Amino acid sequence: MPRDLAHLSDEAVVALVPRGDDSALAELYDRFGAPAYGLARRILRDDQLAQDAVQDAFLAIWRSAARYRPERGKASTWVLTLVHRRAVDLVRRESHRRTESLDDAPEPSGAATPDVVWMRLERERVQDAVRQLPDQQREAIELAYYGGFTQSELAERLGQPIGTIKSRMFSGLARLRELLADPADPSLPEQPERWRKRTSTS
Repeated sequence: MPRDLAHLSDEAVVALVPRGDDSALAELYDRFGAPAYGLARRILRDDQLAQDAVQDAFLAIWRSAARYRPERGKASTWVLTLVHRRAVDLVRRESHRRTESLDDAPEPSGAATPDVVWMRLERERVQDAVRQLPDQQREAIELAYYGGFTQSELAERLGQPIGTIKSRMFSGLARLRELLADPADPSLPEQPERWRKRTSTS
């Protein structure tokens, strides 16, 4: 079928979306649907979740296109940034769902043992500390820890140089060590073994 808006720039097509032009949103999907799905799939490593992320992102485009400003960046960058955010949100949602399923599991002896209680409190303390990190550091650490990505994989999926990813991981983990340090103990805790594995470059 001929595309009536194919001759317009990306920015012009976005400008038509707030006017209720359904063909404008369809045109954006024709242009960015494939790269959007590829980006979401690289982050989520799951076909259905990637489709969900793209669908959520285009819904956000439909709702927020009136706020897009071309002088702040290309329309393609804006669209793929929304896809990226939705994909990362889904990684977090799935990780929280897994955590909740563990919390709902029955206690082994009918009552919480001291070790179980300590582990649960420690997990909550770590999650609270992670939420205090700057967005880019938190994103890298959450994807590495919950998503299981190495630094090399994160660089590919987030479209950043590996040096940038290493810097975010190093700064984020250093801040976490400060946040998780026992005030009564001047020594900082060791980086968890699981994170050492996740943040390796192999």
